[in-house]
Amino acid sequence: MTPPRTPQIPVIVLAGFLGSGKTTLLNHLLQHRAGNRIGVIVNDFGSIEIDAMTVAGQVGSTVSLGNGCLCCAVDASELDTYLDTLTRPAARLDVIVIEASGLAEPQELVRMLLASDNPRIRYGGLVEVVDAAEFESTRERHPEIERHLAVADLVVLNKTDRVDEPEHARLREAVAAAGSRAAVVSAAYGRIDPGLLFDPVLRPDEDEQIRQLTFEDLLLEERAARAGEAHTGHLHTAYESVSFTADVPLDPRRFMSFLDTRPEGLYRIKGFADFGTGDRDNRYALHAVGRFLRFVPQPWGRDEPRLTQLVLIGSGIDAEALHKELSGCRESAVPAPQSKQDAPHDPERSMWGVLRYVQQASDGDARPWSLSVDARL
Repeated sequence: MTPPRTPQIPVIVLAGFLGSGKTTLLNHLLQHRAGNRIGVIVNDFGSIEIDAMTVAGQVGSTVSLGNGCLCCAVDASELDTYLDTLTRPAARLDVIVIEASGLAEPQELVRMLLASDNPRIRYGGLVEVVDAAEFESTRERHPEIERHLAVADLVVLNKTDRVDEPEHARLREAVAAAGSRAAVVSAAYGRIDPGLLFDPVLRPDEDEQIRQLTFEDLLLEERAARAGEAHTGHLHTAYESVSFTADVPLDPRRFMSFLDTRPEGLYRIKGFADFGTGDRDNRYALHAVGRFLRFVPQPWGRDEPRLTQLVLIGSGIDAEALHKELSGCRESAVPAPQSKQDAPHDPERSMWGVLRYVQQASDGDARPWSLSVDARL
């Protein structure tokens, strides 16, 4: 009998220099948490305001924010201790957000997460918040911002309401010039849709009013705008979600080639892949954020349809091109190889690329398979 898998909680690192608006963005996420219970670890001596409650930076403290949210103010050296506390089943958390100090090196926090032995967490991405109105002065004071942009998985260009369109376009080019292949989203007052970072969780005991913005909401908002009606307080984030389903197994080599060259702006990929003869016993849960990638083999359920089902989320992505590329990864779409190395009758060898991102626990516990790989760090 297969042991039960340990549920894993995504841990998101929220970084940005002082004044960029990361605390405002965090408050926004807490107020529009898409039904999730959020744990917050604050690596700073600042404050978080939510529901008229201010949480001062008290190192070593854990404070309830209400609505199922917790806040910890910690030193980086205590990170593992607090992650252990927040990931205990009794905490019932769905997401953990680490707000890095404005002077922190975010890649150090990411390294700690990737090296963590905690089986209940998974890397949820590095989000770098940038002050659009003060970008040049920030870069003069902190030239290391270019290094931070280069390692980010998602860049939030905040305070774009304070710059004109030509400057806005120039800033997006500046982010790309820093070597960043991250998705870039523009925001004002830190208002981004939580769906970029985590999935909605709806529970019977949750307030229906606290949920993720839906496409129906966007449609109603657009109609209201056309009618000249006010529509303040909504979430405005230009990002796209693409769904892909295939009832034909994927060719592992083709699929890994797609993942290795995935386009700029593609921030998250989640779902399940069927590799057919590569592994008839398991489907492969896929989690990708930025350039981080992990596969988790999971036994097929009895009478479960053998499908590949993926959701791709990003900014400025080409849905039609992504569908075409993914369709080309199906076994039936792969031309007959000419070399013995690429022979289709060698399924074990064809899975080598996938297995680079999978590691099986050897201690016999219920810890899931995982390998955290990020060449940037």
